[in-house]
Amino acid sequence: MRFDGKCVFVTGAASGIGAATKALFASEGAQVFGVDVTEAEGIHRCDVTDPEAVRAAVAEAAGAMGGIDVVANVAGIQTFSRFAELTPAMLNRHLAVNAVGPALVVQAALPHLRARRGNVVTVASISGLQGQPYNAAYCASKGAVRLLMKSLAVELAADGIRVNCVCPGMVDTPITQNAAGSIPADADWGLMTRMMGVMPGAMDPSEIAGAIAYLASDDARGITGADLVIDHGTLWT
Repeated sequence: MRFDGKCVFVTGAASGIGAATKALFASEGAQVFGVDVTEAEGIHRCDVTDPEAVRAAVAEAAGAMGGIDVVANVAGIQTFSRFAELTPAMLNRHLAVNAVGPALVVQAALPHLRARRGNVVTVASISGLQGQPYNAAYCASKGAVRLLMKSLAVELAADGIRVNCVCPGMVDTPITQNAAGSIPADADWGLMTRMMGVMPGAMDPSEIAGAIAYLASDDARGITGADLVIDHGTLWT
């Protein structure tokens, strides 16, 4: 019960890593307020790219729970595309959801995090650490959110607020499954192997949720500005 009495705000909570994260925090005693653009039972609707919607959702969450101790930024999108065919709209959408969205959420939650010396955990990706084929928009957005969070870790340390990222490899989620359908038909699979780990298969969302909970817990009280890589050995082997 590491989070008994804690209040947690989770984005992307309707499925995949977000749903697993919401369930894990709740199982360890937290009050959890989950948001998503997809309607689901127990989930509040919020588009993280809409500043007014984010401010309203955070205010509602803080009012309902009595504050916010942890922000878990999980919402994200991914679409593969050859760079020559990447449109400004596709690039901007990735940046808006994957990088600007977390910034808006943390900014809205900042007064509550300061009041309770809380912390932020954001789902980045090994795609923000590694160049990957047909994945320029996603790589750019995840690289951006990593350095955004590192900047916040420095700036907010004096307020007692820790800010960290988890960087998953391949995880079995609806986002990953949908993204697979956008891989170019004539993709060079020799290049695609850069994204594959030495351990076979995709990870379960619960594995990433466990890493998020660790970074949000007092067990990680000395950790800020970190990237916790969970990737079946993709990068370091």
